[in-house]
Order: sequence, then C-alpha cells, then structure tokens
Amino acid sequence: MIRWLIAGSFLALSACSDSVTDTDSLDQNLAIPGWRVDPEGGLNAFFDCLDETGAAIVAAHRGGPYPGFPENALETMAAVLTQTPALMEIDVATSSDGVLYLMHDDTLERTTTGGGAADGMSWSDLQTLRLEDNSGRETQFAPTRFDDALRWAEGRTILEIDFKRSTKYEAVADEIKRQGAEDRVILIAYSMASARKLHSLLPAAMISLKLDTQSELNRAVASGIPDDRILGFTGTEDPRPRLFSMLASRDVEVIFGTLGGRDSIDNDIERSGYEQLYADIAAQGVDIIATDRPREAHAALVEAGRAVEDGECGVFYEKQAS
Repeated sequence: MIRWLIAGSFLALSACSDSVTDTDSLDQNLAIPGWRVDPEGGLNAFFDCLDETGAAIVAAHRGGPYPGFPENALETMAAVLTQTPALMEIDVATSSDGVLYLMHDDTLERTTTGGGAADGMSWSDLQTLRLEDNSGRETQFAPTRFDDALRWAEGRTILEIDFKRSTKYEAVADEIKRQGAEDRVILIAYSMASARKLHSLLPAAMISLKLDTQSELNRAVASGIPDDRILGFTGTEDPRPRLFSMLASRDVEVIFGTLGGRDSIDNDIERSGYEQLYADIAAQGVDIIATDRPREAHAALVEAGRAVEDGECGVFYEKQAS
C-alpha cells in the first residue's frame, strides 16, 4: 500500500513539470516520512560508530529500483528511504551540452523512452524523456540532474558516485566542491590511477577502491591516499573474512557486493528464500552491503540485530521528513 501512496505523490510531481530544478519545490515534493543518514561528525565518525555498535548498512545499487520506480531516479531513492536507511549508489553521465545527470548505460534505450548515445542529446531534450523501470514500463519520472541529486541528498543520505565514460572527474569534483559536499560522498575508483586522481581533486572525500590484498592497500597508501579516506570494495563473489579482518585492522571499512547479473548473490537469495544470508555476510566483517535488494537486505539485518538503529550514528527515522 505504501508503495502506491508514494507513487501517487511522485506522479503528481511529475505532472506539474518536465524536470525538477527548483530546490524548494524538489524538497517540498519529496519531503515524505522516512529514514535519514546524516552523520554529524563526517563519514569517518559515521563508520567508526557503525563498527562500535556492530552494525552494517546497505548501499542501494543504482538508487534501489523496483517495479514502478526506475534506476538512477531521485524519486526512487526517496522511496527506498521510506523503508530503509541506505547509502545511494548512482551513475553520473554527461549530456551533449555538458550537464551532469544520472544514467548508467552508454545508450538511452534500456532505461528511457529515448534512444541513442547517453551523451548525444542536450539536457533540454533529455528532460522531455521519461524513465522506464527494469521491466521496461514507462514511468512519469524524468532524468535527474546530478546537482539536484547532490543537493537533495544533504541530510538524507550519502551518495556513492560511479563515473560513466562521458563524464570528467573534474566536472563532478567542481559541483561537489560548489555544494561543500566532500564529506558526504563516496567516489568509486576502479584503478589505482583513478583513485589517485580523485584524491588529488577531492582530498577530503572517501574513495571506494577495489582491494584484494594487503599489498594493494599498501600501494594505495604509498601513493598518497590515507587509510582513513579508503573504503575497500571486496568484490561480488565469495565473502573473504581474512581480507575483511585485514582491512578492519587498518581501519578501512569493508564493502561487499551481493548485486550483479543472473548469478548474483541477491538473485540466489531471492530464489532460495534464505534472507538471513545478508546478516551472515555482515557477521563476517562487512560494513556496507552493496545490493540490488536494499529493503530485503536491511530487513534481514534488522532481524539479526545487525542493522543500525534509529538514533544511532546519525541515522534516524522521521515520521515527516523536513
């Protein structure tokens, strides 16, 4: 029932305007009851608090899409937060006229009513498109500008930013600095060179870096990235408690992904019904579970007593979000 109530409010929002660019209007229409992840002492203090309480938190892959709510949409992220305290992983693409916006694919066919290259259309044309959910059903939601998403996320959640091929690190860094958001974002790096560049642009921001061994962590630190700016992404295959323990001993938080394609752990859990596996993974030393099923993963953490609770670590539930 709550899903359709939320959907109704968002449909009304979309009917009023082709895109949301006015901050007051955006906040007013998305101010619904829900969770907030708003660490007062910054991300290091937030993750230290999670460690102290023995809690894990989920990261909603591509903003947590589900039926009726498309990926990489502001409305989808707001809907997830009605039920689940979560970090939000998003993808940032660039329009032909240089506007940063949320889009995963290099082309528009799968997730929008449009077609062609994701960087081949101007923003004025992109905002006339409608997003489609993962079943290909058209919604009333338009693509989201990155600056709107970053502004909206303040006091609500932490954005984990993936960079698409059309997007320059410098452009994203400039917007993050303009909004003073360095300590409420996590930047995703797929190589040591990318991590070094991102750290040089935004030294106060945290970086999610794929780490498989202690030597890889040593190389990252030797390159000038402090331990306390690194989150260790440890893959999407089998959990590795020894690696998790090593990272924890260096005060590096552990991200493990249950997301992915047909053979993902998320899909295995859904098919088997063994939801407790999310809590089992967290118990092996995982701080952040990156998942395509944020609601179910969080519910499993709650059931096992491993979820962050209302009022802890800057995470709280508001009956009416401000």
